[in-house]
Amino acid sequence: MQDAGVSAVGASGPVALVAFLAYLGVMVGIGVWASRFSSKGIGEFFVGGRKVNRVVVALSAVVSGRSAWLLLGVTGIAWTQGLSAIWAVAGYTVVELVLFLTLAPRLRAFAEEHDCVTLPDVFAARLGDRDGRLRVVLAVALLLFMTGYVAAQFTAGGKAIGASFGLDAGTGVLLTAAIVLGYTVLGGFLAVSVTDSIQAVFMILGLVLVPVVATSAAGGWSAVWAELSATDALLVDPWALGLGGFLGFVGIGLGSPGNPHIVVRYLSIERASDLRFAAGVATFWNVVMGIGAVAIGLVGRVLVPELAGLPAQDTESLYPFLAQQYLPPALFGVIVASIFAAIMSTADSQLLVAASTVVRDVYEQVIAKGREVPARTLVVMSRWTVAALVVAALLLGWVAQDVVFYLVLFAWAGLGAALGPPLLLAMYWRGTTRAGAFAGVFTGSVVTVVWYLTPALKSRLYELIPAFTASALAVVLVSLATRGGREANES
Repeated sequence: MQDAGVSAVGASGPVALVAFLAYLGVMVGIGVWASRFSSKGIGEFFVGGRKVNRVVVALSAVVSGRSAWLLLGVTGIAWTQGLSAIWAVAGYTVVELVLFLTLAPRLRAFAEEHDCVTLPDVFAARLGDRDGRLRVVLAVALLLFMTGYVAAQFTAGGKAIGASFGLDAGTGVLLTAAIVLGYTVLGGFLAVSVTDSIQAVFMILGLVLVPVVATSAAGGWSAVWAELSATDALLVDPWALGLGGFLGFVGIGLGSPGNPHIVVRYLSIERASDLRFAAGVATFWNVVMGIGAVAIGLVGRVLVPELAGLPAQDTESLYPFLAQQYLPPALFGVIVASIFAAIMSTADSQLLVAASTVVRDVYEQVIAKGREVPARTLVVMSRWTVAALVVAALLLGWVAQDVVFYLVLFAWAGLGAALGPPLLLAMYWRGTTRAGAFAGVFTGSVVTVVWYLTPALKSRLYELIPAFTASALAVVLVSLATRGGREANES
């Protein structure tokens, strides 16, 4: 679920800037605080030593999965399509509740039993990947998608800072990267999870405050509803989508089990029994935030009925535009922080996932397999890998911007389709084989790309749905064909 950037909303005053800088100072301070714990080993660096508080897990899972797509994308969709945008929220909310209650406890117990730190660790332990080939294939897919994803987060952060405070977008990109690099390198997963929880507070505040204030300015909810109904009855009809549009919105949730920056939260919680509580907390705030985003789009359509009234005629500028118009400078600074929080909460999580893939899955488990590598050496390598990935993301965003945005458009679908079905089947069907997992990863990736690149197909249905289905079928069929010669799966 991706960021599309922020259109210019004009520079704000010094009060807003001070509020925003205070927020950034807290983020970096948390990285310094968490650095001592995260230096003990890669288990501490990448999954918080499996001792992360249940509320922190719940909130960090919510915000790392949403990104600024919720604040900018869903609000823009609701401005354009009206109440039917609620189905985009409903899809991922229901799927992630089910994952918390079913897959998460099983993964948490399996990961502790087999000392799994990453998602490829889980695949290797479950499917007997002795030569490391499955790890390498998974690593290539993860690095491809995640580097482009992170590059786009940096680009969006640069636009947010530049548009809000009158800075050059390039300067904003570098500032975004530097801040995320600082607390991620220092504090690892613990810092990322704690900062994500704080960032969740900013996002929740913005998604509650802006629609309340904007609705009041529009004359109340009754007036908003009446105006929308008079403008176009379809704007207040939740069923206005066609079947393809409905399935596409609801199907967004299918990406959740295949996106490692969400799944890794399940591995980090202190006790598996805490996951039910975390499920309740995560679902409640997913609902609140989703309703807030849709409400902003609806009231925004009343306050700004014409596209020409929005900065750069961009619907994704609606959220910061309304905040700047109807909130005092200090609170506007908080709203800018909420956009930045959404961007950083995804970028930092993706950096850790990508770094863990390089250090744990490629170096420790394949290149240095059979050798004893000191824990502190692995942590140092992890920090340098995060730094290298930040540089790579910056370069990718600079020299290949079109590729970055292309990758972002299908990254959620690609990861969801490539990794989701193999993971779910591996954890729930003992007949899954390593060859089946290979087939699922390959099929999900290819179908995602081909479907996305074919306008006649893409216009009918979101590519994640056919790709997810094809991946699942590939896993099942190839596993059935190779069960006779497979290595026994772990129980």
